[in-house]
Amino acid sequence: MFASDNNSGVHPRIMDALIRANEGHALSYGDDEYTDRAKEIFKGIFGEDTEVFFVYNGTGANVLGISALVNSYNSVICPSSAHITVDECGAPENFCGVKLEVTDHSGGKIGIEHIGSKLHMLGFQHHSQPRAVSITQCTELGEVYTVEETRRICEFAHEHGLLVHMDGARLANAAASLGADLREMTRDAGVDVLSFGGTKNGMMFGEAVVFFNTSLCADFKYVRKQGMQLHSKMRYIAAQFEELLKDGLWLENARNANEMARLLAQKASKIDGVRVDHEVQTNAVFAVLQPKVIEELQKKYFFFIWDEEKSEVRWVTSFDTTREDVESFIRELEAAVNTCNKTLE
Repeated sequence: MFASDNNSGVHPRIMDALIRANEGHALSYGDDEYTDRAKEIFKGIFGEDTEVFFVYNGTGANVLGISALVNSYNSVICPSSAHITVDECGAPENFCGVKLEVTDHSGGKIGIEHIGSKLHMLGFQHHSQPRAVSITQCTELGEVYTVEETRRICEFAHEHGLLVHMDGARLANAAASLGADLREMTRDAGVDVLSFGGTKNGMMFGEAVVFFNTSLCADFKYVRKQGMQLHSKMRYIAAQFEELLKDGLWLENARNANEMARLLAQKASKIDGVRVDHEVQTNAVFAVLQPKVIEELQKKYFFFIWDEEKSEVRWVTSFDTTREDVESFIRELEAAVNTCNKTLE
């Protein structure tokens, strides 16, 4: 229930959209009316000269998006917590042939000082040449970059000849947290290419690679095909995005997930022996518990131990998480804490 928003089901409206798209035959590989309509919605959000390419999954979106920015002798600067360096099994290095240049961070966020610390390599032929910065919105620790923070990163990167990729697997949650519109926090802030997430926000599958700097994507259709991310029955990805984006369902889903995470954190933090780490800005809660409490609670709920050394766990809420779900979890958490306290007496 609280392990990941990847574990949730499909929003009923999106499932209905898939069923509607399942009627009859349609041209393959994106030459269909569903894909045309979904692309128009993206252009309406981000600008008419935006280019959109639908792909299967988040790793595909990140890797292919980054590949459009770099050559094999380049490096990509990212926080050491970034999904591209921690949880993508070396896919960026393997597919793009680049070095990921990790840097320190605060809550998963980097600043211009972190980027600047890696720029001494520029022009030195023995070092991989920094060419791109990758930031995650929201971060792997659930924190968000303000619009101004993103703008400063992009301006600094561009001043030094770098391009900016944003991993937006949970971009909707960040937008809901900031109260900002999607264009304001991406294109208008200076981002060059965006991985736009759908799977974690109520879709069955599918992500989008969105180019704001369209000079980078002239040959991207070939990159997508070679990267095994060209879906033959593209209408099933496009139909989901059309339903998600057309009247604000994406924001409704994200707001609920964020609200339930805040509620979970508030209630958990009132329990003796539970410490909530990191400000809860989106839909992830990080808590430090006694190992025995974790063991007891995991008998009823599956969730990830984020940092075993700290005994820190991660709980993630979803578009379909309810107050009743949170209340039930809190009762089990209290019971686990009480059981372990009695054992220690």
